[in-house]
Amino acid sequence: MIIRARAVVTMDGAPIENGAVAISGDRIVGVGKFPEVSAQHSGQEMIDLGEQALMPGLINTHCHLDYTCLRDKIPRQKSFTDWIRAINVEKSKLSPEDYIASINEGFAEAKRFGTTTIANLTAFPELIRQVPDASLRTWWFAELIDVRSPDRANELVDSAVESLKFAPNYGLAPHALFTASKNLYQRCEEAGANVLLTTHLAESREEMEMFRDASGPLYEFMKSIGRDMTDSGHGTPLERFLTVRDSTTLKAFKARRDYDWLVVHLNELTESDFELLEKMKTKFHVVHSPRSHEYFGHSRFPFKRLHALGFSVCLGTDSLASNESLSLFEEMRAFRRNEPDVPPKKIFEMVTVNSALALRQRKTLGRIRPRFRADLIAIPCAEGGDRFAEIVAFDGQIHWMMVNGKTLEPASACE
Repeated sequence: MIIRARAVVTMDGAPIENGAVAISGDRIVGVGKFPEVSAQHSGQEMIDLGEQALMPGLINTHCHLDYTCLRDKIPRQKSFTDWIRAINVEKSKLSPEDYIASINEGFAEAKRFGTTTIANLTAFPELIRQVPDASLRTWWFAELIDVRSPDRANELVDSAVESLKFAPNYGLAPHALFTASKNLYQRCEEAGANVLLTTHLAESREEMEMFRDASGPLYEFMKSIGRDMTDSGHGTPLERFLTVRDSTTLKAFKARRDYDWLVVHLNELTESDFELLEKMKTKFHVVHSPRSHEYFGHSRFPFKRLHALGFSVCLGTDSLASNESLSLFEEMRAFRRNEPDVPPKKIFEMVTVNSALALRQRKTLGRIRPRFRADLIAIPCAEGGDRFAEIVAFDGQIHWMMVNGKTLEPASACE
């Protein structure tokens, strides 16, 4: 199959005008100018996308499809702790059937906005078998919380792995330092070097108050539900995370040394935190959710400092309990409003190249290259102009996409 478009945005150099991509099975086998590709792969089925820019499918590195059904259900709260209380109330009303419907609705919406790969955190990994094939390339992360029963860490991890192991791609997600015990983090680390890990870290000012100062609304709330608070008052959330991570057994550390965490948020950092980050030899991947960040009114995301220290930053949508849609195009636009000096190409890398690296897929996803997976989307484009600026400015739904070499018709992609 040959796909021709006005422009092919490969992520390797400048976009190819009047370009084409040759597909065989689920892989890309040729990329270049249309006349050259069509000559090299003559006799193949042809798809002409016309005045469209063909690009890699978008990769959402952090979302909670469990909560798609909570869109517009939680108004902005006075504090992050109040939001936790509010979402707990809403979750208590949901049945397993509600969660399954919510996940399915989330997959459908993500497709409408051009997402072809998604890293989804679910609190109910046992329900995954009941979710129909979503057509998206999915990493399922079991979100784990043991705040009320820290002695169950081993049981929680073993059960999660058992529920997820049938899935092609999966990982573990100890929720956050204030809801997951040191034991749980360590047990996740020891689950194996091939298991991806993600966690929420340094998200709010209240989390900083809890761990650094042993005070504040989150501290009082967690204390009221019976959490052991002896780890509070001894340093920042980042310091606590690094202490927990570095106390993992030497064997597990060696197995994982080249594959570190996907750390979500990282909004609240002190000068001493930046000094620690500068000294780190193995950099974790950072996931930022600009619109959810705005919803909570967090401190300014320290993109420039993290970037200068060599951290790769990805974008994710978080959940619809704190966001309006699952559109990564909206996330890119929100990021650009906050960081107008960052070139559009660098912003697009946050949902393609950087995200593929975070999921350990740098040789298969995030670019249009021979031997890469045929995960592609297209958007309308004009003659000439800055293709990356067009992509970041795109405000709409996708009308053509391909996942794993299979074309999704507009009705199924945008239903």
